[in-house]
Amino acid sequence: MDLVLEAADRHLLTPYVYPAGWPEGEPCRQLLSLFVITNLGALALYLLFGTLSYYFIFDHELKKHPQFLENQVNREIAYALRSLPWISVPTVALFFAEVRGYSKLYDNIEDSPYGWAGVFLSMLSFLFFTDMGIYWIHRGLHHKLFYKRFHKPHHLWKIATPFASHAFHPVDGFMQSLPYHVYPFLFPLHKITYLGLYIFVNVWTISIHDGDYRVPRLLRHVINGSAHHTDHHLYFDYNYGQYFTLWDKIGGSYKSPTSFEGKGPHDYLRKLREK
Repeated sequence: MDLVLEAADRHLLTPYVYPAGWPEGEPCRQLLSLFVITNLGALALYLLFGTLSYYFIFDHELKKHPQFLENQVNREIAYALRSLPWISVPTVALFFAEVRGYSKLYDNIEDSPYGWAGVFLSMLSFLFFTDMGIYWIHRGLHHKLFYKRFHKPHHLWKIATPFASHAFHPVDGFMQSLPYHVYPFLFPLHKITYLGLYIFVNVWTISIHDGDYRVPRLLRHVINGSAHHTDHHLYFDYNYGQYFTLWDKIGGSYKSPTSFEGKGPHDYLRKLREK
């Protein structure tokens, strides 16, 4: 995140926003800048990719499903916009620790323990590490001690749209993002790679709520896509994973998506039309 902060200082904050005498490396200034940048970035990612997905990928026929709520899209967006600033508070604390040099993020490929191979391996390990972390955190949030207070609001959307992707209770949203932020404190990761992965995970979160259940046949039971996550919203105790089905299969919570078996939301709507 220090790359983003440096760019913001160079092109906007130092010449146009902050007093000339306020040093760029001063902690209070960095915290304030990170809070603004994090919120604007999260808002831009959510609204841009959520809107593109909603208008160009999401099947609007799903809005005719009996479990699609009245005025649901506006409610999803409103809930997300209320939650994102609160989610950003602990997130900024972790970004601040990165900026102050406490993480294992590095600037140059030469700093990678294994060169370019290390960069590609770190991308794969990031995905598998975060998939594992999110699985167990997500599953834990379904425990009766936490579900009603923190995770139930996200399950209000049975037939979700892309805008449901960030419509979490703030505690829920931050906890499920925690593996992304913890990774660079445990393992070396290139800074630009980290920024790219940060964007990717937000886009992926939108994609598994987009109602497009198409997955290459060979990958249907490997990739945790929208079909899997839709069944999680509908049937509660299945498919907690983020990218892959691995941990659901290990943890005994894997469910073959109903949409692959002719029993999904689209099939239900087709039967309603036939009646």
